[in-house]
Amino acid sequence: MSELFEHLPEHVPAASSLGPAGKARLREPVRDEVRLEVFDLDSLVGAAHPARTIWSYVEGVDFSSFEAEVRSRAGLPGMPRTSPRLLLALWLYATSDGVGSARELSRLCGTDPAYRWLCGGVSVNHHALSDFRTAQAGRLAGLLAAHVASLSAAGLIDLDEIAQDGVKVRASAGAASFRRRRTLAGELVKAQALLERLGADEDGDPGAAGRRRQARRECAARDRLGRVEAALAALGEAEALREKRAKTSKARTERQKEPRASTSDPQARVMKMADGGFRPAWNVQFASLPGSGIVLALSVGAVGSDRGLAEPMARRIEASFGRRPARHLLDGGYQAMADIEAAHAAGTAIYSPPLKPKSGIDPHLPRADDGPGVLEWRRRMASEEAKGIYRNRSRCELLHARMRNLRLDRLFVRGQAKVEAWMTCFALTMNILAERRLRATRAA
Repeated sequence: MSELFEHLPEHVPAASSLGPAGKARLREPVRDEVRLEVFDLDSLVGAAHPARTIWSYVEGVDFSSFEAEVRSRAGLPGMPRTSPRLLLALWLYATSDGVGSARELSRLCGTDPAYRWLCGGVSVNHHALSDFRTAQAGRLAGLLAAHVASLSAAGLIDLDEIAQDGVKVRASAGAASFRRRRTLAGELVKAQALLERLGADEDGDPGAAGRRRQARRECAARDRLGRVEAALAALGEAEALREKRAKTSKARTERQKEPRASTSDPQARVMKMADGGFRPAWNVQFASLPGSGIVLALSVGAVGSDRGLAEPMARRIEASFGRRPARHLLDGGYQAMADIEAAHAAGTAIYSPPLKPKSGIDPHLPRADDGPGVLEWRRRMASEEAKGIYRNRSRCELLHARMRNLRLDRLFVRGQAKVEAWMTCFALTMNILAERRLRATRAA
């Protein structure tokens, strides 16, 4: 055997004192190498991933009305449109992930595994995402009502008892953008003068770049003029509301500051927030089921007070589902005698503890000017049974906690229609995820 290996060099072990011989072999990153990778797109998310739950929901949605508006047709020229089913699924999952920006969502579609799984190789841009959420606000409300109706038909929820509560969400408007009428009038004159000057300006540069710059300046000037005009119109509505309030509480109205409107988001108003501060905000009202947290309906308003908002919500629910709730749970801020009377006439019992007057009189005692609905409400709320039912209302505030945890209480859109679309998307997402829990509970 020794003759077979007689030509091999003799192995000489390296001296331990001199260290290892030769250059160290290391795995260094190589970023300029072109690679072809093969992977299973379906394996990016697990079987119980929320993205699959949301996609399962959108697969059952009838998109015929969405697709009827698509002008790109088979056999005709034109680029294919991004599927509305995909756009809806992306927004629903993004909402569950705490993403409200269209630009951020577009970025995640190229980097995050769950978003890549939803896209399935289809590229999307932030313009398409933003335009879809804004344009489909009405359809989103219809999808919310249809989903709640399906849960009710399946016996998963009961619409007899609802709880209503409001939350202030920060508007996409700076505090410094709110101006008084005198300032807005001056801004209007400036904006009109600038637009006229740009229209009459003859740029000596015949190149396309100069014309594009001129067009951009004119577009910005028209946008500025439109926002100032919208702010003046909104200010007129605020002044009319102030005059209406002055008829019943003149001294209190006079102590308030002069109304102002924002040139960034003219429809938003400065409201008192939960922390006691005053900031531009929207008052979002949710009507939900205390037991399951399912949202039945919502509304977005620019009035900070909740007073008088119970009856409009009850009518909205009746229009959507053909029936009013048997029990309507509210906190003290909603108490308006007219709403209580209207609910009583429609067969709805209001559960809201009467506010204790400064005189110290028992608020459950009848008063001379009480109508039949208010009398019944005072007697009902004096019972321990009614107080126990009212305690269920606190569960609806979990919805507000989820919104804050997802960082969706700070808006990136402007205008009441866009805000309502954002909040409807949030409500529909929460309902879809809650449905999974309800079905799992029933199966157990």
